[in-house]
Amino acid sequence: MAEVTIRDLKKMYGGLQVIHGLDLDISDGEFVVLVGPSGCGKSTLLRMIAGLEEISSGKISIGDRLVNNLPPSERDIAMVFQNYALYPHKTVGANMGFPLKMRGMDKAEIDSRVARAAEVLGLTPYLARYPRALSGGQRQRVAMGRAIVRDPQVFLFDEPLSNLDAKLRVQMRTEIRELHQRLKTTTVYVTHDQIEAMTMADKIVVMQGGRVEQVGAPLELYDRPANIFVASFIGSPSMNMIEGVVQGGAVRAGGAVLPLPPGLAVAEGREVIYGIRPENLGLAAAGMQGTVAVVEPTGSEMHVVIRIEGRELTAVFRQRVTLRPGEAVTLAPVEAGEVHLFDKASGMRF
Repeated sequence: MAEVTIRDLKKMYGGLQVIHGLDLDISDGEFVVLVGPSGCGKSTLLRMIAGLEEISSGKISIGDRLVNNLPPSERDIAMVFQNYALYPHKTVGANMGFPLKMRGMDKAEIDSRVARAAEVLGLTPYLARYPRALSGGQRQRVAMGRAIVRDPQVFLFDEPLSNLDAKLRVQMRTEIRELHQRLKTTTVYVTHDQIEAMTMADKIVVMQGGRVEQVGAPLELYDRPANIFVASFIGSPSMNMIEGVVQGGAVRAGGAVLPLPPGLAVAEGREVIYGIRPENLGLAAAGMQGTVAVVEPTGSEMHVVIRIEGRELTAVFRQRVTLRPGEAVTLAPVEAGEVHLFDKASGMRF
C-alpha cells in the first residue's frame, strides 16, 4: 500500500489545457472517488496516475517514488476498466493468472494467488468456466481478480460499473467496498455517478473543467458544499437553487421572504442564490406559493415538482401526501439551519 501525491499537475493537448495545476493527496489505504460531469478531466487524471497518459508538467508520486517517467508496468498499480477485456478462449483462472504468467512467475505461486483472489471474490466455483458462461457481474469480478492477484500498491478503477444494469451496479458497489475493507489497498475510483461516489468513498474529489472544486468526506460535501456547482452535483434529486436579494435580514425571492441560515450576516441588497435540498422543503402556511406540476411516488418517498413564479422546485416527502397536478401549495424550509446561501456573482458559499 502507498499514498499518492500529486503536485501542480497539468495536461495539454496541443494548445488545449485539460488539467489545470491540480494538487491532490491520497492517503495510504484510502478509497478516493473522482467524480464530475463528462469532460471534467477525471479519467485523464486517472490515466496519468496509471502512466497511460503523459503529463505536461507537475509531479506524481506513489509512496516515496516519483513516477513521472516510469512506464505503467513499473508503477506497482493495477487498473480495472469499464470494459472487462477478458480473453474469451481462456478460463476464469487463466484470465486471472495471465498478468503473473507474463511476469514469468512460478506456476505454483500463480495458482496460489489466483485461488486466494477467487475466494475473496466468490469465484472459486467458476475458475474452470469461460467468460461466455458468466454474467456481467461475474465478468467484472474476474477483471477485479486479475488486478488483485498482482498485489499492487494502488488500485485504479475507471467507471467499472457503467456496463452493468441498475441492480447489478448496486450489488457490485457493495462488493467493491467490502473488498477494499478487506484488502485495505489505496484505491482511486472514477465515476460520473454521484450516488456511487457518496456510497463508496472515504473521500470524494469533485472536478469540473480540469480543476478540483472541493475535496471532502461524502457527508461533508453534502452538508457543506463549497459552491453552487458542488451543491448542484452532489445529491439526488439535485438541490433547489432560488435567486434572491438580502433585505431586512432575510432573503426576498419574488413574493416570498425566506429565512437566512442562523448566525449568518449578509450585506443588505446582496444578490444571492438560496439553496434548499428537496427533503428540507415542506408544506407550510406561509412561504413560496406555487402549483403542483408532477407527482412521482417511489414507494418510500414522494417526489413532487412544483412550479413557483416561472421556476420549478422539487420537494421530497418521506410521509405519504395527497397532492395532485394543478393543486395550489405553499412551501417553506423545514429548518432554516439546513439551507445554504451562495454569492450569486462568485458562486461561492457564504
